[in-house]
Amino acid sequence: MGRIRAAVVGAGYFGKYHAEKYSRLDDAELVAVADNEIARAVKLARAYKAEAVADYRELLGKVDAVSVVVPTPAHYEVAKAFLDCGTDVLLEKPMVEDLAQADELIALAESRGGILQVGHLQRFSSAILQLNGIISRPVFIECYRIAPFKPRGSEVNVILDLMIHDIDLIQAIARSPVVQVDAVGTPVLTGGADIANVRLHFASGCSANVTASRVSLKNERKMRIFQPDAYFSIDFVQRKLAILRKGEGEMFPGVPRISREERSFDAGDDLEREIKAFLQSVNTRKPPPVSGVDGRRALETAFLITESLRSHAARVASASGGDQIA
Repeated sequence: MGRIRAAVVGAGYFGKYHAEKYSRLDDAELVAVADNEIARAVKLARAYKAEAVADYRELLGKVDAVSVVVPTPAHYEVAKAFLDCGTDVLLEKPMVEDLAQADELIALAESRGGILQVGHLQRFSSAILQLNGIISRPVFIECYRIAPFKPRGSEVNVILDLMIHDIDLIQAIARSPVVQVDAVGTPVLTGGADIANVRLHFASGCSANVTASRVSLKNERKMRIFQPDAYFSIDFVQRKLAILRKGEGEMFPGVPRISREERSFDAGDDLEREIKAFLQSVNTRKPPPVSGVDGRRALETAFLITESLRSHAARVASASGGDQIA
């Protein structure tokens, strides 16, 4: 296959970054940008000498691959239209609004022989890529992601807005079905939970503790992974990775010596790596690194967490005799 004719649907905050990546990658040609606010589409398309359209349907059958970077409620409709006409799709997270929609998109991509990749960007972090093949038997995982409030993404709760990144990553590491979910959270500035803490239990015996907040005063993103012979600590903001392992000899009688390795990792360009992986799948027809099935799995767990939040809020309201919003 020659250069892949690519388009971006959605010229907002993330859409402009997708367009920029396609415009400068050798194996792709950005041919169009679509946005129902045509002025936004024109501004972005003009920067990369691409066509601008207000209706994405004008592009059906005219491009090989598309990034769908519209608000979540429109994901299903747009992705379905492109998959149905044989265009490969990179669909931003969260994948869709419900599991039935996810199942339909997965089935449609399979029936058309199409590529459906979901935009869980964390998979392409430099730190995570360094740990591929090193993490083998996780028994406990801890994630901490807090950030100041931004209106973008606030149409969904903090689980679907922020925590879903870590949910996908944890499930990729644990490689085991979720068997139990315990969650607490509360709204602060929106009608849904803006801060939450979640405990996930997996069939393998692994557990994960996950905290997400979009109403904090600073940005902080950390992850710790424990397995019987090693401990991994990642600070995504400071870009530091620590690997501790059982070493040779003993530091106390019966207690093995611990070896410590510290690495720094550059910020890299996670989005460029993600889009390169997508284009490689488009070219080779091999499954993408984050498939529709992966996106559905993260979505299902996010819904289980949201239901657990509602149950907890109902119990608190019942105990206090008042009303609370889940």
